[in-house]
Amino acid sequence: MDREEIYYGKHGEPRKFDPKFRGPIHNRHCTDVLCCVIFIVVILGYIALGIVAWVHGDPRKVVYPTDSHGQFCGQKDTPNENRTILFYFNILKCASPIVLINLQCPTTQLCVSKCPDRFATYIDMQASYRYKPDQWNYYRQFCKPGFNNPWKSVVQVIRDEDCPSMIIPSRPFLKRCFPDFSTKNGILTVANQTTFKDGRGKTRNVTDLREAANGINNVLDARSIGMKIFEDYASSWHWILIGLFIAMVVSLLFLVLLRFTAGVLFWIFIFGVIGMIGYGIWHCYWEYDHLRGIPGSDLTIYDIGFQTDFRVYLQLRQTWLAFMIILCIVEVIIILMLIFLRNRIRIAIALLKEGSRAVGYITSALFYPIITFILIAICISYWAVTAVFLATSGEPVYKVMANQTLCKYANLTCDPETFNTTNVTKLCSGAQCTFAFYGGESLYHRYIFIFQLANAFVFLWLVNFAIALGQCTLAGAFASYYWAFRKPADIPPWPLFSSFGRAIRYHTGSLAFGSLILAIVQLIRIILEYLDHKLKGTQNSFTRFLLCCLKCCFWCLEKFLKFINRNAYIMIAIYGKNFCASAKEAFFLLMRNVVRVAVLDKVTDFLLFLGKILVAGGVGVLAFFFFTHRIQVFTQEAPTLNYYWVPLLTVIIGSYLVAHGFFSVYAMCVDTLFLCFLEDLERHDGSPERRYYMNKSLLKILNKQNVETKRQ
Repeated sequence: MDREEIYYGKHGEPRKFDPKFRGPIHNRHCTDVLCCVIFIVVILGYIALGIVAWVHGDPRKVVYPTDSHGQFCGQKDTPNENRTILFYFNILKCASPIVLINLQCPTTQLCVSKCPDRFATYIDMQASYRYKPDQWNYYRQFCKPGFNNPWKSVVQVIRDEDCPSMIIPSRPFLKRCFPDFSTKNGILTVANQTTFKDGRGKTRNVTDLREAANGINNVLDARSIGMKIFEDYASSWHWILIGLFIAMVVSLLFLVLLRFTAGVLFWIFIFGVIGMIGYGIWHCYWEYDHLRGIPGSDLTIYDIGFQTDFRVYLQLRQTWLAFMIILCIVEVIIILMLIFLRNRIRIAIALLKEGSRAVGYITSALFYPIITFILIAICISYWAVTAVFLATSGEPVYKVMANQTLCKYANLTCDPETFNTTNVTKLCSGAQCTFAFYGGESLYHRYIFIFQLANAFVFLWLVNFAIALGQCTLAGAFASYYWAFRKPADIPPWPLFSSFGRAIRYHTGSLAFGSLILAIVQLIRIILEYLDHKLKGTQNSFTRFLLCCLKCCFWCLEKFLKFINRNAYIMIAIYGKNFCASAKEAFFLLMRNVVRVAVLDKVTDFLLFLGKILVAGGVGVLAFFFFTHRIQVFTQEAPTLNYYWVPLLTVIIGSYLVAHGFFSVYAMCVDTLFLCFLEDLERHDGSPERRYYMNKSLLKILNKQNVETKRQ
């Protein structure tokens, strides 16, 4: 059994010292077994939920439109097999396109093979039927199947909704017939006409269709833009990939160069800020002195009160004096912080350089985010598919759609087979039994919402687990680097693969535990956002204030938990303890070094943010000159585009994400090395039995050294 003794940390706290400690412990045991078992059971239950949803659900209910009888348009082996488009008898009854898409429009909906291409009314068709029977043959394809009585009175046809009272030129969009809107000389038209007959003896303006099809014209225009964007992607995708490859190379070079330029970049920025503030102080003094003797400049801000034109305040000497005092205070604070925190800043820069060396020795870690991305993509895909199948579970539900808002039967469920025999049509003129949505009264259908909630919760749990697995794996690999006394000779073989195996084999329960806590907080945040959205129109200011406070508190709690979890996973990777013990040790270790934590965090954030901007901006500028044909050498190779900003934005955003992926590994490396550094300081004293593992530059900054054993 390994010998352990008690020693005391720098703040007097008792700690156990293991003289044989050499970094990440390999002789481990399983941690948080109960949570591991629960996690596995939840995953099996999640799979079962997906199977049940796939059995009951039918995604065609989302993809294909449904007529008033709940039948799919275009479904094979049905009378609607060749009728793939949904037609609305009276689109004027529809409030908005969203209502149309959700099949909640209070008018008969019919599956047709094509949309109308002309203006026509039932009255005009009936009047000319004797002379032009072909008009009836065209009109009847938009009537209910089986209806073949052109002599039926118009009043009865409209009442029974056997045929539409009018048809207007339309074109299919989302497999539904929408008016063929266009703009002519700034005037809204349909098939180049500004008026139409409504089939009830009135001539109406096409603007009356605007409310029923609000925004459709813009959406259709967006459709043509979408086609052009697709063409741009088709002709430039290989150049986009080349741009992303360049971003990857530049990101790698930036990480390598941080070993040599981290300190230079940081100090250039700091002295640049000091210089800019110094110039601001001089400019404020110049303005203050320049206004001397000018009438009205000696008035105080209190004298002139509040002014909407803020330029008025710039004419006062007091304003520039206040600016100068504020800038002087900021300048003094920054200089004092640099004086008193200079050693901690040097430590932070040294750790950044050491992180660059570690990444250089464990290069495979840079590509681990690909595994995390694949795991998260699987989780998202499974969640989305399960959510769609759950949403489409059930049988058709029909509801009474009434024109009169005072009809007491409106929105009640009904049976289309017996609806015409009830008193509803007599009490509510024009009422119909129309398909509304898919649902049911079984136990499964009653708890669909609960299943959707469970689907979302397990999805959050799995995504957080995938992230936690990546953090723990990277932490174990980089800890192996730090605790190697002779680098790189003592670094164990395949450190990333070994760390991944330890995390899966021994610490699945601990990672699941940390992910569970975070998932619960995130689910609560989602519920609060949902409630805030639902109560947005309420006039209760106290409720809005309470929700705002709760959202703020849980946002802060989520950020805090992410910070604790990240450092807990590092301690798990090193010592192999359970989640709570690791989180406790990490938290108190960081609190004992809170100033170092703050300095390192800000220095790292700044340098990595600067790196992301440099990568995305540099590659973006190169892409701009290339796609706009401004690089003479590549003028012939550059594709001709409809919108050059399409591939340009893709390259910029993609480059930023590529840089973020590489730099996230580097940030995890620095955080791991920092915790190892703090443990090194508290565990060791430089004696032959307790030698420091930090590099010589850190020893020099701390004015410490390892005592060499005397040779006999």
